[in-house]
Amino acid sequence: MRTIRSLLILALVTAIAACSSSRKGGYYENDGPPDKNVDLSSIPDAVPYPEPLSKTGNKPYDVFGKHYVPITSAQGFHQKGVASWYGKQFHGRRTSSGETYDMYAMTAAHTVLPLPSYVRVTNVANGRTVVVKVNDRGPFKSSRVMDLSYAAASRLDIVRNGTALVEIVSIGENTPQQRTAAEPPVQQTTGQLLYIQLGAFSNPDSAQRLRQQLLDEGYQDVAVTELKRDSLRLHRVRLGPLESPQQGDVLLGMLRDAGHTQAKLIEE
Repeated sequence: MRTIRSLLILALVTAIAACSSSRKGGYYENDGPPDKNVDLSSIPDAVPYPEPLSKTGNKPYDVFGKHYVPITSAQGFHQKGVASWYGKQFHGRRTSSGETYDMYAMTAAHTVLPLPSYVRVTNVANGRTVVVKVNDRGPFKSSRVMDLSYAAASRLDIVRNGTALVEIVSIGENTPQQRTAAEPPVQQTTGQLLYIQLGAFSNPDSAQRLRQQLLDEGYQDVAVTELKRDSLRLHRVRLGPLESPQQGDVLLGMLRDAGHTQAKLIEE
C-alpha cells in the first residue's frame, strides 16, 4: 500500500506541475533548466533494445477525474501534438516506471505509451529529431501529448519557448525478458563479439566528438559505426571488440567512474 500511495502522490505532483502556469513562460512554475550551463552536445540518443514492460506504471489509472488505459504495444504508434518539458524540479525523483528521472538523459513522459518504449520525436517547426526512452507518465494537460526531458527538449530547441508541435513515431518493440527494465541486456556466450557502447547519435559530428574525447582519455579501439533502421540512422560510438566479458566488466566500471554513465555492454 505504501508503494501504491507513493506512486499516486508522484502522479498528482506531476499533474499539478503540468497544469501550473509558468512565471517565465518557458517552463512550469518552480521548475526549469539547471542553475548553470551544461554542454549537451555529447549526450547520446536513447538506443532501443528489447526489454520487458515495467512492473509499475502500466496499469489503468485516474488523474483529475480522467481515466487513462496504457497500451501494451507501441508497434505502429504515430501521434502529432504539443510537447512540453520538465527539468530540475523532478531531477533525481522516481519516475512511474521505477527508474530515476535524469534531466540530462534522453527520456520522456507519455500518458498511455508502454513503459518503457522508444520513440523518435521530431520538432515539426525545425525538423530536429531525437530518440527518447518513454519511462514516465504525463503530461496531464489536455493540450499536450508528451513531456520531454530537459536534454531532449534542448536538442529539439524547445526549452526557450517551453512547448512545440512534435511528431512521435514508435521505434522497436518490447519483448519479454527475464530481467528488470533497469538492467542492461544480459550477455550470453554465443560466439558473438562484445563491445562497450557509449552513445548513439543522429548527428555524426557528436559521435566523432565523443570518439575523440575517449581517445584523448587514453582508450583504444574506439570506432563510430552506423546503424540504419527504417528511416532512423544512428552513429554509434563503441569500444572493442573486447577479449572477454571480464575485460568488459572492468572497462565498464572505469568508464562509468569517469563519468560515461551511458556506457553499456552489447554483443553482436
